[in-house]
Amino acid sequence: MDRAEFQTMLDLDDRHWWYRGRRRVLRAVLDSLDLRDGARLLDAGSGSGRTLDELAAYGGVTGIELNPAGVEAARTRGHHDVTRAPIEAVPHPDGAFDAVTCLDVIEHTPDDVRSLRELRRVTRPGGALVVTVPAYPRLWSQHDVVNRHHRRYTRRALRRAAESAGWRVERMTSFNSAYLLPAAIVRIARRGSDGAGSSELALTPPALNGMLELPLRAEAALIARGWSLPAGLSLLAVLRAPG
Repeated sequence: MDRAEFQTMLDLDDRHWWYRGRRRVLRAVLDSLDLRDGARLLDAGSGSGRTLDELAAYGGVTGIELNPAGVEAARTRGHHDVTRAPIEAVPHPDGAFDAVTCLDVIEHTPDDVRSLRELRRVTRPGGALVVTVPAYPRLWSQHDVVNRHHRRYTRRALRRAAESAGWRVERMTSFNSAYLLPAAIVRIARRGSDGAGSSELALTPPALNGMLELPLRAEAALIARGWSLPAGLSLLAVLRAPG
């Protein structure tokens, strides 16, 4: 990820409506996994460490993060079991975790199948991976360039990558549905403009965070009830390790 974009993420992760809404969706899914007492959870690509705060409600947490600024931020939050490492080479033994989260990370890796295979290696048999990715290749824009994405996904592409890595796809849903059309309009309008390299995270005023989060609150409630939303800027999949 571009250095300035990563710093913007670190600065806004706690309060920006997108991150807050994604955490609500994540909790809705984690609540459905029926994790055992004393579960061990890994956040692969832990960024600022804010997601580790959420995972701590479900068991013991560990993080890996490639960017040293993210490792430092997570440790400042009190998450000391965070290691600098890529998701293609997780520094933990086979079957170490009951559940793994990997939120908007595999699109940054050159070989997503290799990344997903490595995450399967460190997940115990029968354990789960919750993965989110950006959707719709046709929405490719300067936002993806700034974030150094290698791809955006269709459902078919995400399923194919997961199954090629040995996962069983248990569930898949879109989310961030309400902003699909507005985001598409903004990204098309910004193509080739002078501001195309600026962060999309800065496009919405902080005072509107609460209001802008409301659609994601509603989506999280539907996902918690087992709904699969048909369209959205992002895809979420729950994957199961064999056994």
